[in-house]
Amino acid sequence: MGALHSALLAAVPHGFSTRAGLADFTGLVAAPFVTLRQVHSADVIVVRGPWQSGAAPAADAMVTTQRGLPLAIATADCAPVLLADIDAGVIGAAHAGWRGAVGGVVENTVSAMEQSGARRSAIIAAIGPCIAQANYEVDAAFRDRFGNAASPFFVPGAKDHWHFDLPGFVAEQLTVAGVGQVDDLACDTYAQSGLFHSYRRAMHAQVKNDGRQFSYIALPG
Repeated sequence: MGALHSALLAAVPHGFSTRAGLADFTGLVAAPFVTLRQVHSADVIVVRGPWQSGAAPAADAMVTTQRGLPLAIATADCAPVLLADIDAGVIGAAHAGWRGAVGGVVENTVSAMEQSGARRSAIIAAIGPCIAQANYEVDAAFRDRFGNAASPFFVPGAKDHWHFDLPGFVAEQLTVAGVGQVDDLACDTYAQSGLFHSYRRAMHAQVKNDGRQFSYIALPG
């Protein structure tokens, strides 16, 4: 399996890669991908064309109204989020690790789309492959960063440890931000070793992991 797609985003070229990479993405556009130097922030950039300097800026989400310009996010266990208001011609792509998610990268992306002409209720979003709750054990200090409002996304694990539901947390943030429809592909990067790279799985196995999944979205040219 070389690429995954969301039925919700079927009207726009998009895809979530697996270990097989990008080679057989259907609907792949001809223009080079626009990428970021991802730093686990909540920062969003409005993209109007390829980076003039050739160097990707530091941020973790992008929004554009430019047709034929594919936005791409790299992930291992973090959540890739692809968004579109098809009628308004606005798309977004976000890298939502726990730092970015708790910092507001989802809300910031939706806000940037709205400022670019999208209607929140018309935005559709898909959450791609990321680490699932069963394999995302965290300590109490991690849990405390989220506050009591996030309690539904943590279940007890070993002593003084919890299991965090990253895709569930991101989906809730999309809903709270007013996004009309959300599709969670429910793929676990940690557990599905034959399909996906996983930073945490490699760390637990004490092996080097340079692999990443790429998720892209573009407005038809």
